[in-house]
Amino acid sequence: MNAAPRQREPRRRHDQNKQSLDYALRSGLAGGLAGCAAKTVVGPLDRVKILFQASNPEFAKYTGSGFGVVRAIRDIYQQEGTWGLFRGHSATLLRIFPYAAIKFLAYEQVRAVVIRGPEHETPWRRLASGSLAGVTSVFFTYPLEVIRVRLAFETKTHGRSSLAGICRQIYGERPPAPRTESSANLPAPVSSVTTATQRITPRSGLANFYRGFSPTLLGMLPYAGMSFLTHDTASDWLRHPSIAPHTTLPRPPGLEHKPPPLTYWAELLAGGFAGLVSQTASYPLEVIRRRMQVGGAVGDGHRLTISETAARVWAERGARGFFVGLGIGYFKVVPMVATSFFVYERAKMSLGI
Repeated sequence: MNAAPRQREPRRRHDQNKQSLDYALRSGLAGGLAGCAAKTVVGPLDRVKILFQASNPEFAKYTGSGFGVVRAIRDIYQQEGTWGLFRGHSATLLRIFPYAAIKFLAYEQVRAVVIRGPEHETPWRRLASGSLAGVTSVFFTYPLEVIRVRLAFETKTHGRSSLAGICRQIYGERPPAPRTESSANLPAPVSSVTTATQRITPRSGLANFYRGFSPTLLGMLPYAGMSFLTHDTASDWLRHPSIAPHTTLPRPPGLEHKPPPLTYWAELLAGGFAGLVSQTASYPLEVIRRRMQVGGAVGDGHRLTISETAARVWAERGARGFFVGLGIGYFKVVPMVATSFFVYERAKMSLGI
């Protein structure tokens, strides 16, 4: 008599070895889908926020109005139609899939190393895992973010740049030649070192695609870190035994060893709260980053440093300048992060991890 065939447990195997290639590919796919879904939901708001943050002259009049966002969306729709509200969205999706895939993949991998068991599940370890995941993802996808911002920044109704045209424009931009008067009175050794440094510093080409990269890294540390920390902490709260019957679902077959999944509204609530906290923590650096990214599109093309950009924002609007568009930021980030975590968790369940 033949022995009964052994039942396989593929889903359980995926979770047991998080550092396997199979688990990495599945978590990356789930993350990429989550990122694309989230960005599509808030595409029109994302474009208006960029216009506000970068102080686009045509939309500066809307920044101080309570209904400025609605009016800006209306004007874009009247001038450019529905596609105008999603201008730059193709570059967004091109960037966000690998960005979100790498971010969630990296978070799972870092967690597997940093948080090896329940006794290591501390806020600092969660914060560090999220921050490292965010830095890793933004390093590999930042040039696509610069292209997206420049596409969204354009508001001309005629002669708009194509994706290839924007790339050529960014690549060919050259800042003004450095002033030499300030070094004229310096000692000869200091002056020669200054001149040599200016000559070897990249001033155009591929370096332009990393304009604003430093504040992005600084901003990603609190943003990604607080996002994952807040989401995981809020999820723990929502799984508390006193409310778990109302906020959790039965564990899927093969995933009984994992925490019970949250209901759709509880998952959206945890993700939305994570977006609120992370946006507040990182927004001033995000404003500085946007201003640096469009530096070649407005003004004299001078490539400002972080401190120079911050000083210019302060001189123009004071402390409020660092929070221009924060209202639309909340309006955008809360549903975006909620959608992202919701789709990610559901995609993980579907993929058996």
